[in-house]
Amino acid sequence: MAVAMTALISHAEIALPDIISNNMVLQQQSDARLWGWSSPGAVITVIPGWDGRTYTVKADRNGRWDVAVATTDAGYTPHTLSISGDGSDIKLENILIGEVWFCSGQSNMEMPLNGFWCQPVENAGRAIAYAGRYPGVRVATVERKGEYEPQTAAAGKWKESKPENAGDFSATAYFFARSLNDILGVPVGVINCSLGGSRVEGWMPKWKLDTYPDCDVAKEKATPDSVLHLWERINIMYNAMLHPIAGYTVKGFLWNQGEANVGAHADYPQRLADMVKIWRDEWNQGELPFYFVEIPAWSYGNPDGSIAALLRESQHKAAAMIPSSGCISTTDLIYPHEINDIHGSKKEEIGERLAFMAAAKTYGLTGVPCDYPRYKSVELQGKRAVIHLDNVVNGLTPNAELEGFEVAGEDRVFHPAKAKELWYCHAIEVTSDDVDDIKAVRYCFKNFSIGGIHNHVGLPLVPFRTDNWNE
Repeated sequence: MAVAMTALISHAEIALPDIISNNMVLQQQSDARLWGWSSPGAVITVIPGWDGRTYTVKADRNGRWDVAVATTDAGYTPHTLSISGDGSDIKLENILIGEVWFCSGQSNMEMPLNGFWCQPVENAGRAIAYAGRYPGVRVATVERKGEYEPQTAAAGKWKESKPENAGDFSATAYFFARSLNDILGVPVGVINCSLGGSRVEGWMPKWKLDTYPDCDVAKEKATPDSVLHLWERINIMYNAMLHPIAGYTVKGFLWNQGEANVGAHADYPQRLADMVKIWRDEWNQGELPFYFVEIPAWSYGNPDGSIAALLRESQHKAAAMIPSSGCISTTDLIYPHEINDIHGSKKEEIGERLAFMAAAKTYGLTGVPCDYPRYKSVELQGKRAVIHLDNVVNGLTPNAELEGFEVAGEDRVFHPAKAKELWYCHAIEVTSDDVDDIKAVRYCFKNFSIGGIHNHVGLPLVPFRTDNWNE
């Protein structure tokens, strides 16, 4: 870290992090944080073009300076920002004021509109071709990197929504930004800070990891890359990608991760809660909202197994633990042929559902659908079980036999079950000729199971189990 800082200061001129660049979006109605480096003790002047106010700040002994500038209401008028001092005169241009969200996780957040090898993003061609219709959407993509020491800078400048840029944008983050832009009618900027294959522990500082009995940062650091790949390592994404831009003023966080933690469902809720608290403390903006994505249906080594279902369950437990958070369900956003593709193609719907949750919960837009049908309670009545649900005011669809249910008796062996909606009491009746005394009911509680039950605004029934049997 000291070497990097010395290199910046030695130029005796202002240096800015990539995240503070042309085309950036600043959070509206905030004291937006800006920073950079210069000679120690240099006096830096910052003048935002939207109001002409003058801010002065003095660089500390390491050459670092920080300043918070007041932003106006959101709008599409491009602004400038002048930063001068220490022999420099920098003018940043094409700045918009709007809503800013920080997006992180592993490959399903990282996956660009251009897709991955043999794994496309549905409707990506149209999204790229029509990207110019969204001049208020901007994306910054942080360079994939890992370090065992906290870094001061990370590569990744802001880019406009244009066909020549859009193919490299995170599909989920872009579709979120596009949907939120449509809903709110204001510019939206998203920062994509993700790395495929990363665990939740990869995005946390060493001091916290040292409190977990199964985490040994020093041991991993001594392990060669031929044994432990970049994406498998803990701590390093936090140091190299997140820490350098922590504090850039945002409205909230989006998170699409969990596949790499399958098998660790017992620890996942608390660790995710720990990570969120650390992030909120670093941003120092209070209880920033945190919205995340249920892991996708995939084989995970055995399509009929339940190890991934347990992780999904733990994600919803985390949502209940973490204040100002929510988890969107994706059990219906998969095709049968994607059983061996962990990168499902339906990123547009995922981004849209995240935008719906933000619109309803963060921006307070009444009527925007974001509450998923979910299990409430069960009545066990021998060969019959009645499942009571929440968030089904207008009933469920399809209004026919419902698929995806299994039941088990005392032997804990699950059998396919028949199910139908009891429309008069917001419940589902489940029966099976194979089980005389039902003790447990499960819905889509497998590694790969496609959910087909929705409420009347298209949100899927969250996978569930009524038992707590150890797997």
